[in-house]
Amino acid sequence: MFPKLVSLNDDLRRLVEKGYAVAFDSGYLVVRDIPYLDQSGQLQIGAFVTKLEFVDQHRVQQQDHQVFFAGGVPHQLDSRPIANLGGGLTPLSLSERCKDVVVQRSFSNKPKPADRFTDFFAKIESYTAIIAGPAIERYGQTPYTFRVDTGEAADAIFKLPDSLSSRAEIVDLSALFANEIVAIIGLGGTGAYILDYMVKTPVLEIRAFDQDSFHVHNAYRSPGRLQVDELGKPKAEVYGNRYENFRHGLRIEAKHITTCSSEDLDGVTFAFVCVDKGSSRAGIFDLLIAKSIPFIDVGMGLKRKSGGLAGQARVTYFPPEQAKQLRDLQLAELHDGPDDLYRANIQIGELNALNAALAVMRYKQLRGFYHADEGLLQMLFRVSDMNIIGEAAFNEVQT
Repeated sequence: MFPKLVSLNDDLRRLVEKGYAVAFDSGYLVVRDIPYLDQSGQLQIGAFVTKLEFVDQHRVQQQDHQVFFAGGVPHQLDSRPIANLGGGLTPLSLSERCKDVVVQRSFSNKPKPADRFTDFFAKIESYTAIIAGPAIERYGQTPYTFRVDTGEAADAIFKLPDSLSSRAEIVDLSALFANEIVAIIGLGGTGAYILDYMVKTPVLEIRAFDQDSFHVHNAYRSPGRLQVDELGKPKAEVYGNRYENFRHGLRIEAKHITTCSSEDLDGVTFAFVCVDKGSSRAGIFDLLIAKSIPFIDVGMGLKRKSGGLAGQARVTYFPPEQAKQLRDLQLAELHDGPDDLYRANIQIGELNALNAALAVMRYKQLRGFYHADEGLLQMLFRVSDMNIIGEAAFNEVQT
């Protein structure tokens, strides 16, 4: 990435050519070897870090006038803190590769009269003059060390730079998914939206399974743009083509998961079960429980009434230590009723998307990405009053 960023962005090229110690990490521009004076007038070395806003895969623009700083409070020659820097204490996480750059604070110094920098070169030059100026004058220490770091490895997950994490300053939270292998069993309405959300989540690997074909009704509750030639093709092929240019570690197979599919789930750390047939769900549950894989099962029940559609969407979490007990509570259908052949099985795109969003948010809570006040085992969204009911425990077998 380093050569392309430098060659296709004139401001970054100018920083390198002038001798700044440039590196790129986790969606940030890092500039090491910035000299500054501490309170005692002693020479210290810090680093600037600023967000890269990607316009496309390799062209970037600067987002605002602020920078992060790895170092203490910089001082003037008279031992007073440098004025008009704004900002304050601000921790920020970079990757292991830049573990030497420990961000401690941010600075906010608007250039006058424009109140914004034209590019990264202007920003780094301005902050260097302000912060490194006293150290340069006293010690002759230069920030132009020509110590560029071109060693950034290609992203193991995404084929596009993950500027979302750096822009939101949540690189450390995104790293919580680094070793996750997630299975999505069923790519119907809700499963397709879960796949869409998980493709954009930095889990190591996604394995999705569905043996059915993509028909017209699927297009009405499927994320993404429809290509007419997708109709009639296996869902695995359709969704594989839609997402193959977004990330690595995506395996979508045209097969059903049954009790005999143990090898398909080897190494899986979490699963989403998105099937609407009770007998299929029962076999999948048995397999996941036997392999001690935590999972979330989703479901939807809608009926037409005189005032419109009513019903609910369900998200149920099965932790390994409680999974068998929860299975026995029959929170989800595990049998095929005699009337299943005639059931309308109403599903609507926005409810599929909501069902999927609740499931993915609960998964991310479990991994520490979202804060959780209470460990919910089940959520029910009721259409009629738009309420979400959460259950943290089940004490009795439901009938």
